[in-house]
This record gives sequence, structure tokens and C-alpha cells, in this order.
Amino acid sequence: MDKTIRPVPREAESRETFQRAAQWAPAGLIPEFVKKVGWAYRWVRTSMAGQADAMNVSSKMREGWEPVKPAEHPEMQLFTGDSRHSDSIEVGGLMLMKTPEEFVAQRAAHYNKATQAQAEAVNNNFMKENDARMPLFQEKKSTTTFGKK
Repeated sequence: MDKTIRPVPREAESRETFQRAAQWAPAGLIPEFVKKVGWAYRWVRTSMAGQADAMNVSSKMREGWEPVKPAEHPEMQLFTGDSRHSDSIEVGGLMLMKTPEEFVAQRAAHYNKATQAQAEAVNNNFMKENDARMPLFQEKKSTTTFGKK
């Protein structure tokens, strides 16, 4: 009787047999949902400390955000809103809203342009104090280093 242990051929091994067992993790504060292509999603505050925040919701709606309906995301039907927002998904004072991704890109471009204009204004204001006898130094790049050199 041969009692030697023979190694398992490499071809017979599979990654599935070596997977670690799933571990418990605490639930997140906001539930996960399936995002649809072409839409950007955001949780918008509807109330804070028990007080309704209609101003915040209306400002987001004017920006192009619209409430997500529970019928669009069946996995979120458990989280339907209260009487104020009955046809929406709301969790802990936050309402799930969506907008086309193009709007998000346009908004980012708008604020990038405004930021660039503000930075240029600050630089121009700084450089107007420049004097040829003692020129100001304006560094336009930054570097990041780690550890000792």
C-alpha cells in the first residue's frame, strides 16, 4: 500500500477553491443601487434636524436634478419617501436625484472656467506690484516629494 501524498497537478487547481469566505461587514448609511448609463446620481438633503429643507431641494431641481422614482430602481422600493416626497427614494433626510451626465460635465466646465478666471485675477493683482529693481517671483508649478533625499 503506497501512502505517499502526490501533489495535485497545476492544471487541476482552480482559484475558486482558494477564495476566502465572505465576511460580515456593517451596512452602509446609504444603500447601494444600480446606476444606469448616461445618468449621474446624487443624494440631496431634504431635511436636517427634523426641519424640512425645501430650499436645498428646489435649488437642485433648478440646476437640472430630478428625483429618482422607485419604479426606475426596483431594488430601492423599500426606501420610498414620506408624504412630502411620496414618489421618490429617500433615506434619512436624503433624496436620490439624477441628471444627465452631460449636465454634470457642463457644470464642471463652468466652475473650472470660473476658478481659472479667479486664479488669473489673483495673479494679476499680485504681479501689478512688480518692480524691475526687485522682481517678484511667481512659481507656476508645484512638486511633491516623499521621504528624504
